[in-house]
Amino acid sequence: MAVVNQYKFAGIDNSTTGGALTPLGASIPAVNETIVIKSILVTAAGTPTVTVTNNSITAIKSAALTANVTTELLNQPLIVEGGKTFTVQSSSSDSFDVAISYLNIKKEVTT
Repeated sequence: MAVVNQYKFAGIDNSTTGGALTPLGASIPAVNETIVIKSILVTAAGTPTVTVTNNSITAIKSAALTANVTTELLNQPLIVEGGKTFTVQSSSSDSFDVAISYLNIKKEVTT
């Protein structure tokens, strides 16, 4: 089995809704992947609060944002295990951008 490490960036420009965003994609990480999130940067036009959920567990609850200021939400890396859901949600429908830098550790079967 080979392990492939890929450093990646994901961003979402969400200008229409306060709904839950899945910046890593709806089906990522796959069961054979582990994601190590190093940075979650958020910017909003208004002053919403932000909640980050990892596998239905609230990892960051109601982080307050300042209008038109980029805020780093993480102090330490956050692990997202394969087959789990990761979401970022704003409390309002103001323009809201999310930028995530992460390491994708993928286990590949080689023969």
